[in-house]
Amino acid sequence: MIDLTTARTKLESLPFVQLGHYPSPVDELARLRIEIGLDARLLAKRDDAIPFGFGGNKVRKLTLVTAKAVADGAEVLITCGGVQSNHCRATAATAARLGLECRIVANGTRPEHPTGNALLISMYGAKVTYVSSREERAPMMQKLAAELRSTGRKPFIIPLGASTPLGAMAIARGVKELVDQGANPDVIVHASSSGGTQAGLIAGCALYSPGTRVIGVSADDSAAEITGVVLRLVNGIERELELPAGALGAADRCEVDDTFVGDGYGIPSNASREAQELAARTEAIVTDHWYTAKAMAGLIARARRGEFGKDQTILFWHTGGQASTLV
Repeated sequence: MIDLTTARTKLESLPFVQLGHYPSPVDELARLRIEIGLDARLLAKRDDAIPFGFGGNKVRKLTLVTAKAVADGAEVLITCGGVQSNHCRATAATAARLGLECRIVANGTRPEHPTGNALLISMYGAKVTYVSSREERAPMMQKLAAELRSTGRKPFIIPLGASTPLGAMAIARGVKELVDQGANPDVIVHASSSGGTQAGLIAGCALYSPGTRVIGVSADDSAAEITGVVLRLVNGIERELELPAGALGAADRCEVDDTFVGDGYGIPSNASREAQELAARTEAIVTDHWYTAKAMAGLIARARRGEFGKDQTILFWHTGGQASTLV
């Protein structure tokens, strides 16, 4: 058996930037549980309530990622996402807090009247470059970085969603936070897209709550695509923590449900509309059609199918996104 003590110590000692205040709350969702006919206990880890930059799990990731950027002497943060990207909004907010310049590469059309995350990105002072497709984002980030370096500036590129091993380790630290709050759920359900959150939850559960099952509900890509990314990220975490490959058991722990994507990223489905309405009406919790409403729809469907035992504790990890509902 592999001793994980040293890995936990390394994870907990990583340098970080203080963005908001922790722990984020853990709420009991008793009214929603009754509404959907769930016999099990239902909790929510409220990363949407992180009090910085409109919150969300991306803020948690950036606590570690931007610590490295600052240590590297970065002057400009460069990242990418969609027009209503939670990650881009959180990165712009972080740059504003740290006194850094921020460049965003967004796939989509420049909004005539920015709303939601697009408006916040502008308010935080970030400069946005628009490209027509997802495939153009990474090359454009590299181009912007090269242009900045040519003028003597120091850019730091943050990949989509801050989904790097370092970003994912911030989520793993969040699992320790959850356990320290007295919650040891049998199942965690969350929205999965760029893979970093799911990789972090899998690693964190392996380290701090080994009996917990993690179910990622895809917001856009296929289960096979997300699984591949998650496994690579967990492998990167193992290297960073000096663990043998496979020590965190990601191959057995990675579970992605891509049946709630509907017509595509950010497009509401009947199931996500119902989930959004139920969460708001019963618990005053706001979810978004890009990510969290679809994840909540996945949880509700499983509850109605009777997949959870009455003695289990189910936790919805709310990754944020409420700003993008204001459109």
